[in-house]
Amino acid sequence: MKSPGKLGIIATVLWCFTCVVAYAIAQDQAAPSADEGIPASALTTKSVAAVGYEVGSGSTKVNLIGTELASDATGQAKVEIKSKADRARVEIDVKGLKPASALGAEFLTYVLWVVTPEGRTGNSGELTLDKKGNGSLSATTPAQAFSLIVTAEPYFAVRMPSEMVVMQSEPEKKTEGKIFPVSEYKLMKRAQYEKMGNPLALTPDPKIPLAIYEARNAVEVAKMHKADKYAPEVFSKAEGSLQMAENDLSSKADVNKIIADSRQTAQFAEDARALSVQRQEAERIVQEREAAAAKATAEAEAKAAAEAAEAKEKADAAAAEAKQKADEAAAEAKQKADAEIEAQAAARQKAELEKQQLRTKLLEQFNRVLPTTDSPRGLVVNMGDVLFATGKADLGSDAKIALAKLSGIVLNYPSLKLAIGGYTDSTGSADFNQTLSDKRANGVMDFLVSQGLDASTLSAQGYGVSNPVDNNGTAQGRQKNRRVEIVISGEVIGSQIGGTPGATGK
Repeated sequence: MKSPGKLGIIATVLWCFTCVVAYAIAQDQAAPSADEGIPASALTTKSVAAVGYEVGSGSTKVNLIGTELASDATGQAKVEIKSKADRARVEIDVKGLKPASALGAEFLTYVLWVVTPEGRTGNSGELTLDKKGNGSLSATTPAQAFSLIVTAEPYFAVRMPSEMVVMQSEPEKKTEGKIFPVSEYKLMKRAQYEKMGNPLALTPDPKIPLAIYEARNAVEVAKMHKADKYAPEVFSKAEGSLQMAENDLSSKADVNKIIADSRQTAQFAEDARALSVQRQEAERIVQEREAAAAKATAEAEAKAAAEAAEAKEKADAAAAEAKQKADEAAAEAKQKADAEIEAQAAARQKAELEKQQLRTKLLEQFNRVLPTTDSPRGLVVNMGDVLFATGKADLGSDAKIALAKLSGIVLNYPSLKLAIGGYTDSTGSADFNQTLSDKRANGVMDFLVSQGLDASTLSAQGYGVSNPVDNNGTAQGRQKNRRVEIVISGEVIGSQIGGTPGATGK
């Protein structure tokens, strides 16, 4: 490519051409279509038809058609694959392309891309233009089926085409090869470069190699993608290389050295940008996983807490229900116990009343036979000595009649016990009185046994002059002291009626 009158410009163009071809080969050997973890929000897609070129049939041509971004541009590409082992050679010529900066201050150059039917894209080199907007480029690619596109870029070393597609291939009628539909291929949204803040608001100085501006753009783009933070080891090389290029420019060094350092800067900067994007995406994925894990943990903890709360609520409800049942059972048991106690008390009261009634009844019946009093010892039946012959223990007829009646009453209550005690006055010797009282007590017991009473319920004892009930100094008193007492007791007649003590003694 020629530019009239300036040998320096010619040398620059030749140097650029050499570097572009070398870079294109390097890109083909690398991973030309990797999107390097760029977020989906930064990408868009497009489709174009591809041609499967015939091997060994010589060269064939396809047209390069300008898009709505470059409607006046025209071009043609010649493609040749000599053998299956050879790379496809591509030679393009374009006319009528405006400078890339016309599409936006962030764009400085054009790049040719190979697009495979699988949608992979490969940077095939920088397309430089003369002042008339004409340019040409030779490149190679390992692909044998592909389409071609030209995009406006901020610098030549980009790894993904921008959405600023200005030209794309279109087969001619005479094109030799098979047409393939191309899967959607990815494009970088323009907004990703607009974020640079349009560092080149003015038209580049034609006296300064374009490579310098591309280098500056590349460093700015890398910095915009936080390469200084996420890929500092590579970004520092880009900054150092840019400083070398700037020093070359300010010292008016050889233009070839300026261009070489600038292109090296662009390559370092692009490597730093790509690495930064990869690391940020990896960090985002880790953060998302950590956030998902934290969310899952929080949800699990919340679920566990809810289940624990629910379990506690159920346990509390069960405990409350159990307590209520226990309280009800205790209340019912207490009620039953109280009722039983009341029933027992009522039964005891009834039994005691029945005993008292029976005691009262027997007291009345015994009193009809012989004088009877109520005492703590029992019902005391008193037989005076008038029922015995003087100084004798023999029972008179009246005594026998009275005891027979008494026996008739007692026989109705077999559980009654009879304690028979004999007493005398103080007249006579103590031995005589003791013997007499024993005989009289035993005589009464023998008669009662003869009347059918159980001997095991009877006892007899003489007490002599003991326990007088009156004064032995008078005839009346001595008569009262001469007696036989029959103490009738037993559970069936309970205790003394009204607690009235008896008026008898032994």
